[in-house]
Amino acid sequence: MRAVFQQELAEVQDRLVEIAELVLDSIRDATTAFNTADVALADKVIAADPTIDELAVELDELAIEILYRQSPVARDLRIVVSALRISASLERMGDLARHIAQLARRRYPDHVAPEGLRDTFTQMAANDIQIATLLEQLLRTSDLELADRLIASDDAIDTLHQSVFDTVLGADWQGEAEKTVDVTLASRFLERFGDHAASIAKKVQYLATGDWVPVDSAQ
Repeated sequence: MRAVFQQELAEVQDRLVEIAELVLDSIRDATTAFNTADVALADKVIAADPTIDELAVELDELAIEILYRQSPVARDLRIVVSALRISASLERMGDLARHIAQLARRRYPDHVAPEGLRDTFTQMAANDIQIATLLEQLLRTSDLELADRLIASDDAIDTLHQSVFDTVLGADWQGEAEKTVDVTLASRFLERFGDHAASIAKKVQYLATGDWVPVDSAQ
């Protein structure tokens, strides 16, 4: 029975990695679509999101089945429960990538971000892609150095997100209401993507060390 249980835990990990790979693809394509006004790429992200949702549901069902049949305790129980929470965060990250793609789709053929903010959004996109890459590797290997790097990248996104708010609230901002809403939403989506990844990284750290680092209340 123990061998079967270990195989089931390995399957849970494999499924988390599979979803993380799809999330990485989605955020890479979504941010490219956003920054280049590529409507075909935006449509690809939107069409792919139901697959992420379906895989997350299937993983949750597997985890619940393991809880029912195996009645895990102590660390094994924490692993299965954490998998449920990680799955939910990954599914939400996929949704956020879709939201970014939908903004690009809605404003095509125009760019969502005005010229003065495009460098900032390019940097935010690069950080989110790096975070998603590190997250996939972290879920595959449980290497805590990757978790530290991921959290540091999330801090960089938070700083960029604040700079977007400072810009749109500044006296020199000339964007109309629609543009202001779009830019604010896009920045928030990118920032939240990083927050969810950082939350997952902290869960992995906890499973490895037993030390819980509180998640920011905004997350």
